[in-house]
Amino acid sequence: MGNLATPISTARAANPAASTKPSSRILVVEDDPAVQKALRRLFETEGYAVETQSDGRSALDSFQSCAPAAIVLDLRLPKVSGSDVCKEIKAIAPTVPIVVLSAASDVSDKVLLLELGADDYVTKPFSPRELLARVRAALRHTARTTADLQVVSFDGISADFKKMEVKRDGQPVVLTAQEFKTFHFLVQNADRVISRDELLNEVWGYQNYPSTRTVDNHILKLRQKLEKDPSSPVHFRTVHGMGYKFVR
Repeated sequence: MGNLATPISTARAANPAASTKPSSRILVVEDDPAVQKALRRLFETEGYAVETQSDGRSALDSFQSCAPAAIVLDLRLPKVSGSDVCKEIKAIAPTVPIVVLSAASDVSDKVLLLELGADDYVTKPFSPRELLARVRAALRHTARTTADLQVVSFDGISADFKKMEVKRDGQPVVLTAQEFKTFHFLVQNADRVISRDELLNEVWGYQNYPSTRTVDNHILKLRQKLEKDPSSPVHFRTVHGMGYKFVR
């Protein structure tokens, strides 16, 4: 669904000192095999891990499983449209940047996509250099937003993540190191559903842990310490069959 206007090598040569981000995963959703292949090569050359999908339904499933840092999303997709994919992802993960790709004839949809939460819009045929720059800009913006989140307050709770201090109605709350890390990770990913496996990997630092009950127990402790009514949590929510979500 469109052709790249510039050879992939041009993007690399234009910025040989560009920093790579091997820990960042890009989800590319594009149903044209040639364009999909070219986009994979573009981002992998720059040091990104790349996950590719060819239809909207698979894209939504992949988003939940691979937790990408950014998404490059074609607008015209089979099964679920690009606009619906954008809307659904932004509903559960508003901070994940989405850069939309589509043909010139779809430009009239630009305002709609931005209203649905897309962070940028690139028209086909496009320059790989431009697309790469726009994705990097979206990632930088997200990183700045996340880095700025050093202090958070909600419902009588105040947390200073830099000082590692948590208070409830002005009184100190003692959290273990793992409880604090779990709390911090959930807050940094507010409104996004986080699977138990992702929490184990990101908070405990490895893929396989003896039991996912470890996560459940830490969430239970956070509810007991930070929720007004732990039996009916408002902020540390369970999303049945998927994981947990923090809501301010």
